[in-house]
Amino acid sequence: MCRLFGFRSVISSQVHSSLLNAENALATKIIDHPDGWGVAYYLQNIPHVVKSAKTALNDNIFKKVSGIVSSETVLAHIRKTTVGNNNALNTHPFQYGKWVFAHNGHIVDFASKKEEFIKHICPKLRKYILGETDSEYIFYFILTKISLKYNLSQDQYDTGELTQVINSAVDDICKLVGHASEDNDLGDTVNYFTFILTNGKTMVAHQRGKKLHYSTYKTKCPERDECSSFSPICEKKAEDNGQVNHLIISSEPLSGENVWHELKFGETVAVNHEMIFQKKIKSFTQL
Repeated sequence: MCRLFGFRSVISSQVHSSLLNAENALATKIIDHPDGWGVAYYLQNIPHVVKSAKTALNDNIFKKVSGIVSSETVLAHIRKTTVGNNNALNTHPFQYGKWVFAHNGHIVDFASKKEEFIKHICPKLRKYILGETDSEYIFYFILTKISLKYNLSQDQYDTGELTQVINSAVDDICKLVGHASEDNDLGDTVNYFTFILTNGKTMVAHQRGKKLHYSTYKTKCPERDECSSFSPICEKKAEDNGQVNHLIISSEPLSGENVWHELKFGETVAVNHEMIFQKKIKSFTQL
């Protein structure tokens, strides 16, 4: 299926090395994931989304964007089609206002379930669904649940409450279409709901079937003597409700100094606008 990458940092960073140069970077998966790519980044709190239905390996725009983009918040996706044609409208990330979303997963036989599924997306959001992929419908389903508690245009959220809303939304999706599989390798024969969601300030990553890894610190930062934002938390495991200087999320661990942890089935990690880190464990009941 697809590959996810995202980061939220206190400093503006280029993403070229993470996307293209790392030993296990997204770019090394392109041959097996030929159905488009997308990169979302934030400038002055506004998301900019660049995406293409072309194979990233042969797309100079992908290399240019990943080499030039510098931002505190980035979300990238390499697509392998399961639902929906290979075109730009079906390519991730998807955007609504400040929110962007990328999904690694699948709903089995979504075509037969779409009519019922869309009834649970509020009409004012429903009209912005432009593509055919189940992932875009999942995005707007989750946004609908968030909008019942929050104004979607606000910047600041209680991450614990927001995570509960998102987990509840995924549980509701499972009630509609069937539960997610804990087996990472069953392809499009089962449901998977693994994704990253951000509004540029808050970033949430949820593992519901497809593997996902995160990092909040390094063994030793190679820029510790030059970086004005360096602090002991850059080389220390994050504590729940503790501050971090970065959160990196990837389908596979990337090479380098970052220390990686694999999310378990049902786990969620998040940072808010103040870079307060939270990890939610066993926050749902399998349906």
